[in-house]
Amino acid sequence: MEDVQNHRDHRQIPIDHVGITSIDWPITVADRENTDQHTIGSFTLSVDLPKEFKGTHMSRFVTILSDFSTEITADKLPSIIREMQKRLHAERAHLEVRFPYFVNKMAPVTGCKSMMDYDCAFYIEADGEELDFILEATVPVTSLCPCSKAVSDYGAHNQRGLITLKVRPERLEGDEFRHIWLEELFDIGERSASAPIFPLLKREDERHVTMQAYDNPVFVEDMVRNAAVQLRDDERVEWYEVTAVNDESIHKHKAFAVTTWDRNAPQD
Repeated sequence: MEDVQNHRDHRQIPIDHVGITSIDWPITVADRENTDQHTIGSFTLSVDLPKEFKGTHMSRFVTILSDFSTEITADKLPSIIREMQKRLHAERAHLEVRFPYFVNKMAPVTGCKSMMDYDCAFYIEADGEELDFILEATVPVTSLCPCSKAVSDYGAHNQRGLITLKVRPERLEGDEFRHIWLEELFDIGERSASAPIFPLLKREDERHVTMQAYDNPVFVEDMVRNAAVQLRDDERVEWYEVTAVNDESIHKHKAFAVTTWDRNAPQD
């Protein structure tokens, strides 16, 4: 049958990314406590398209996922993206997979356990022989306002916040990268805030978390800096981006802060 995608295009405009998005697929993620965890990933797969070609072969993206079946893990992502480059005759390819990750979290005083979910993602990009890999974790937290605590006769306002950590691990030989547990990123995010968020709390736990937040007031600026210090001390981390967003409790707006760092860039 006629291959329309391979027709020549007269407009001479290259396309940076063309592919498929929002395709759900079962994946397996390394789990620090239970070896591995089965979850559902929402994939975006794309390649570059030279100016002379009319289109790419969209079905090949799904075929590649099917060939790897349900054995899709973070360790397999380099192989998947290399296959995308090969089958779609692309110089550059991009893969993003977003997924919920669950942790059986224990309340701080009573020890009650319940499942806590975190939004996570893997990004991998190939440009010729070069390969880039980034992992992301979004950590829900509590923050208590230092200004409110300082100016109030009693109490202080607090809010729900999200700390998103994007990390590029050190690349090893070939297409391998240093391993960083997602749970390590969750821990960093929670230590950077006033207090963690829990899925289940009894009265004793609520008292503990409320007082913990009061004793550890932080601005969004503090949260990103607290996380940054911990990430810089980790030799496995080559680059990071930390974003904190507070859903303000007494303001209409939200507050946010972002900081980035590259170990290989000149340092001030």
